[in-house]
Amino acid sequence: MRNTPRWARWLVPLVLLVVWLGVGGTLGPYAGKLGEVATNDQAAFLPQDAESTQVLTAREAFDQGETVPAIVVWTADGTRVTDAQRTEATQAIGGLAGRPGVVGQPSPAFLSEDGEAMQAVVQLEPDLGEELPTVLGEVREAAGAVADTEAEIAGPAASQADLSDAFAGIDGLLLGVALAAVLLILLLVYRSVLLPFVIILGAVFALGLACAVVYALADRDVVRVDGQVQGILSILVIGAATDYALLLAARFREELAARGDRAAAAMAAVRRSFGAITASAATVALGLLALLASDLTNNRALGPVGAIGIVCAVLSTLTFLPAVLALLGRAAYWPARPKPSDATVEGHGVWRRVAAVVDKAPRKVWVSTALVLTAFAAFSPALSSKGVPLDEIFVNDAPSVAAQETLGKHFPGGSGNPAVIIASADRAEQVTAAAEGTEGVASAAAVSASGRPGTGDPLVVDGRVRIDATLEAAADSDAAKDTVERLREQVHAVPDADAIVGGYTAQQYDTQQTAARDRTIIVPVVLAIILLILVMLLRSLLVPVLLVATVALNFLATLGVSALVFEHLLGFSGTDASVPLYGFVFLVALGVDYNIFLMSRVREETLTHGTRLGVLRGLTTTGGVITSAGVVLAATFAALMVIPLAFLVQIAFIVAFGVLLDTLVVRSLLVPALVVDIGPKAWWPSALARESRPDTAEKPPVAV
Repeated sequence: MRNTPRWARWLVPLVLLVVWLGVGGTLGPYAGKLGEVATNDQAAFLPQDAESTQVLTAREAFDQGETVPAIVVWTADGTRVTDAQRTEATQAIGGLAGRPGVVGQPSPAFLSEDGEAMQAVVQLEPDLGEELPTVLGEVREAAGAVADTEAEIAGPAASQADLSDAFAGIDGLLLGVALAAVLLILLLVYRSVLLPFVIILGAVFALGLACAVVYALADRDVVRVDGQVQGILSILVIGAATDYALLLAARFREELAARGDRAAAAMAAVRRSFGAITASAATVALGLLALLASDLTNNRALGPVGAIGIVCAVLSTLTFLPAVLALLGRAAYWPARPKPSDATVEGHGVWRRVAAVVDKAPRKVWVSTALVLTAFAAFSPALSSKGVPLDEIFVNDAPSVAAQETLGKHFPGGSGNPAVIIASADRAEQVTAAAEGTEGVASAAAVSASGRPGTGDPLVVDGRVRIDATLEAAADSDAAKDTVERLREQVHAVPDADAIVGGYTAQQYDTQQTAARDRTIIVPVVLAIILLILVMLLRSLLVPVLLVATVALNFLATLGVSALVFEHLLGFSGTDASVPLYGFVFLVALGVDYNIFLMSRVREETLTHGTRLGVLRGLTTTGGVITSAGVVLAATFAALMVIPLAFLVQIAFIVAFGVLLDTLVVRSLLVPALVVDIGPKAWWPSALARESRPDTAEKPPVAV
């Protein structure tokens, strides 16, 4: 740098700044356009080889391809439904046939056994997107015309509409809350006016670039995006870009205080933090890409989408931020001023005291913290991941939930949303009998040419028939999923029937089973990826194994606390089948980041000062920035709670709590104490493990 012409030293930062301003101005709007290529049709994310997916394909041959039922239920103001009301309801709902979005002829209205309600089913196209609320509005208007009754709409179509409503405005609301939280924390921690805005601007540029790339891929059907993936992408990019920026900005502050030259300090900061930042990003990106091994399409979509976001965050951190810092110099920290003492372990009072505690009794510290985490982890098996019932999907009240409750009071729980059986036509009677004899099935009948079951001779297509089985339990309940399992056993046992069972409940069951299978495959893959990256970064084997073990313990402890909080404080009976996997990928991959930041600095210090002092100095110098990064990341993921969906609220709590637990306990106490207690052997088999120089050349940090 000293021999480089002065104009050249400032040309590169200026060019980088101009390029990123162009990226922000051109691609920034894409952060609000992902909704245009997103789909919230859950059938689009089914397991590809599952039996329920085969049924969807087979149904197309009956000219009754994939549809989404809207179940209209009427109640008669506390009295019995009259014949006139039933006739009026049938005529009103039948008039919807042929309208845009409506498939086939709606079913006639039929009475409940108690005579106090009636229902009809309107089959809708599955890919209505933004038109779904309009079509449901027409259904609601037609149903509401029946005199002296109250009409509600239940079923998957209504749930899908409420889901779309929950994601409405996700871009602006979620991004605004996340950025506001990050900005407030940065202002409070750094007491600098300009630096927080520079970091936020870099994160926004990274998000704009990531969204533009994802938009282009989704528009060409290379990846699929739903509201959940869309929200997670925003949070992931903002949180990761801010974390990496904090690490680089802290290193720049040290280098600037020591060197005084802005351009040289920026180059040195990039050089010395490059390994830690890229290794941390690699753990997250490769951990997310491990989701490509999933059989669930939305899991596979999150993998490349999230990895793209991480790459963009790193790119912004290592180019835009150094360029701005090189141009601003000390002004970036105004009104604070970097001092020479900032480049040493002096001045870090809180973390000097923490280091002193670790140094005084390392074994006592790591044993006690490990026991506390193990106690929390003991509750992790209590976290049920069998899915959530419909009345818990939405955090607040939703019309579809109220309608489903009304439907369940008067009809079998699976009414209007049957299990669909495709079987050989010459075994239709035997399959129907087997279905009717299955515990939990209320009725079963073959579908006729009219498209309704039990109203005529079965419709035969290519030698096969469709049989609808109405379940006694609600279609989204655990009891209904158990019934589907028994139903499959019964119809599969019919000789030469080649029967397969699908439908909404079967789709939920297959999704749950696939998610469990995914965890057994993806979890070891992610752990192996992280271990390999740590081995390459730290050039050791024992320390990486310890780090992976500690973040895994932190994850189990977080699940244990989450099980208690979800059940006793938030009222959730369980989680979506994908929540533990998402929580694992995010928490383990992101959690190991802080250990990477710490241990890469510890290794650097160990080369000069030995293992014990290397740990204590590394903990002292990185304590503030890593804690700030952890708080920022926890706050950004907590922003997901503004979306009133149980899935995202649960993910938000697991990641936010787990990150704080990792930052404040695992990285601050457990890991440093373990390494100090083990000593130089922790670096086995590297040369540092054979350290012969006394490790007491300096006094340890003293509590003040």
